[in-house]
Amino acid sequence: MATDTTTGLSEHMRGVTVTTLACLAGLGAALGSATIFGTTAAAAVGTGQALLVATAVLIQFPILKIVGVDIGDFGIKDNLYVAFMTFCLWFITYTVLLTSAVGA
Repeated sequence: MATDTTTGLSEHMRGVTVTTLACLAGLGAALGSATIFGTTAAAAVGTGQALLVATAVLIQFPILKIVGVDIGDFGIKDNLYVAFMTFCLWFITYTVLLTSAVGA
């Protein structure tokens, strides 16, 4: 392909890699929140989950660099995208886990 570079990923693979890692980090943060903090009503009001999500966002950047994504090209839009996707997947997954514990 003409758009491939010899040192990095194509634009499509870069986008797929960033999105996949952000989504998996969000899922992992939600499972970690449920495991570490629990799924009770008292656990849902803590601030530790926010720190776990922030950690999941920050851990992604070194992983992206290892995988071959040039994070030096990231602008504010790319950084916000990673944080937003991670937060959204964490929020949805943790909400499902919290509500499934209500019926139990």
